[in-house]
Amino acid sequence: MKKYFSFIVLLLMSFALGACSSEEASDDTSSAGGTVTYESEFGPVEVPENPERIVALSYAPNLHALDIEMAGVDQWSKANPLFEEDLTDAAQVTEAEPESILAEDPDLIIAGANMENLDELEKIAPTVTYTWGKLNYLEQQIEIGKLVGKEDEAREWAQDFETRAKAIGDQIKEKHGEDMTVTVIETDGKGFYLFGEAWGRGTEILYQAMDLKMPENVNEAVSADGYYEISQEVLAEYASDYIVLSRGEETDMSFTESEVWQSIPAVQNDNVIEIDTAASSYSDPTTLEYLLEIYSKGLME
Repeated sequence: MKKYFSFIVLLLMSFALGACSSEEASDDTSSAGGTVTYESEFGPVEVPENPERIVALSYAPNLHALDIEMAGVDQWSKANPLFEEDLTDAAQVTEAEPESILAEDPDLIIAGANMENLDELEKIAPTVTYTWGKLNYLEQQIEIGKLVGKEDEAREWAQDFETRAKAIGDQIKEKHGEDMTVTVIETDGKGFYLFGEAWGRGTEILYQAMDLKMPENVNEAVSADGYYEISQEVLAEYASDYIVLSRGEETDMSFTESEVWQSIPAVQNDNVIEIDTAASSYSDPTTLEYLLEIYSKGLME
């Protein structure tokens, strides 16, 4: 009887040890491939703790700045000259064709709140959406950092960039005066657009970080939508001390020979800074650092 009792005790201990081992193994698996709750603007989303196959329909440049490799990205990010080399291996996907996303077997999808087929995307993988413009350019980078476990890195960059850009802005105003103005104009050679303080093209740098001014009539024109279309005939009316001209490589620039353009004081004083639209439309760290260097040089001349 004693031998039988001892056998039962040993058997129970064996089961207990086995259970502990299984629990420990389960904990390790959970840690390696577990999930965390991300508090998005639309509510909590269970996302992978360490996502390995992210499809970024939006904010791919922000992820790229955090050294995050992506399984799929949108066509605009993939074609951007600042990222195209690094994103060579990422598939080009679109929310209009959910099957292109499904083919990449993502474990996390990042999208814009205004995109189509969001319900379909949520069936493929955990999907986090952002409303463009709801967060400023620094807050957005920090939020992306939170999502992929790199909040500290994103926050450190944001603080450093804001400090550096402000210092450069102070130097520019010291040289040209507190009331110097900058107008950002984009053209395809036919249409012309004015941009406000948060519309890419480095407007966040000029009007927020550097705290430079735009002409009053420009500020009024863009106040409703953040941008405003004008005709070539009225370009001079919205010009300022400096003009940032965003254009594509193949843009017809014949308008620069026009009497209207040539009459602008900023043009006459060689105070026009040209930027490549394709490389300047985002507000991620890589783009902002690229434009900060251009503006710091161009606005100090």
